[in-house]
Amino acid sequence: MTPLQTEFSFRLPRGYVDAAGNLHRDGVMRLARALDEVEPFGDARARANQAYLSILMLSRVIVRLGSIGQVTPGIVGDLFAEDFAYLQELYLRSNSAPAAPAETRCPACGERFELDLAAMG
Repeated sequence: MTPLQTEFSFRLPRGYVDAAGNLHRDGVMRLARALDEVEPFGDARARANQAYLSILMLSRVIVRLGSIGQVTPGIVGDLFAEDFAYLQELYLRSNSAPAAPAETRCPACGERFELDLAAMG
């Protein structure tokens, strides 16, 4: 049995520049837990602007960004748009269930086989 991968290394396309001017590009994101997706709804900033939910969720699941051990909503909010979009995509890919293969039949010979639709998209 293959162990479940719960953490994913990443490299931001541009990187986060902290107050001292240091660039942070490499990081680690963990799988989201149920509370990571539920608790941000109770935050006043998210109630005022639902777009803020992504910032809160990402700040909960990014374990490390460069030498920064605790990634806050303020840090996520200060990311360049390209890096923010990259992390949102990584979050979705790592926390979504893999698509089940579709069984199909070859129109020429009639042989049945599985087709990985996720690899085609």
